Amino acid sequence: MPLYRDEAIVLRTHKLGEADRIVTVLSRRLGKLRMVGKGVRRTKSRFGARLEPGMHIDVQCYEGRNLDTVTQVETLDSWGETISRDYRSWTSAVAVLETCDRLTEEREPALQQYLLLSGALRAMAERDHDAGLVLDAYLLRAMAIGGYAPSFHDCAKCGAPGPHRAFHVAAGGVVCPVCRPPGSAAPAPETLRLLAALLAGDWAPADASDDRHRHEGSGLTAAFLQWHLERGIRSLRMVER
Repeated sequence: MPLYRDEAIVLRTHKLGEADRIVTVLSRRLGKLRMVGKGVRRTKSRFGARLEPGMHIDVQCYEGRNLDTVTQVETLDSWGETISRDYRSWTSAVAVLETCDRLTEEREPALQQYLLLSGALRAMAERDHDAGLVLDAYLLRAMAIGGYAPSFHDCAKCGAPGPHRAFHVAAGGVVCPVCRPPGSAAPAPETLRLLAALLAGDWAPADASDDRHRHEGSGLTAAFLQWHLERGIRSLRMVER
């Protein structure tokens, strides 16, 4: 199919030559795609501003040997532009986009990841919930879709019914006293309940949570994510906690 059209979210961009840009998107049907926007860095470009991170677009491309070429772009939602007005929301959104990029493979359909990403960016743009909570909810749920669902109640190793207090990143979540490895963390019960709520999308208790439990939960979430991805998410260091 030399010419195709799909709904997509821009994940990242980088410069190519003097006026072009390579754009990485997650599309609804086709998964992650890399394409060239020719001349989009020129001030007179017709759609340069639409190919920025966080933008929700309808894009038409011509399929190439190595990189596809953008021929037409229509804006569906200006999430990136709206989120960028608030620094904390923007750094959280950048971490979401980087994580999505790491969890998806090129040309592999990933509808669940696409829907989760669009929901997270929409929530940040509309200020439905605290940006930090949306970020952590996204990270936990994206990992679950990727096959790394953490346990916050029953033992992650033997399945013993919880609740349990110890948390071990490498084990996959909370662990019982018998399975508890050395060096396990002992977060507050409220923190574990908060993380369980974020994983389940239960926003009422999450919105009512205390700041200290949010802070502790963010640390556990970041550690869990980066351990199982086996590499760091650079943008997480920029997020205000």
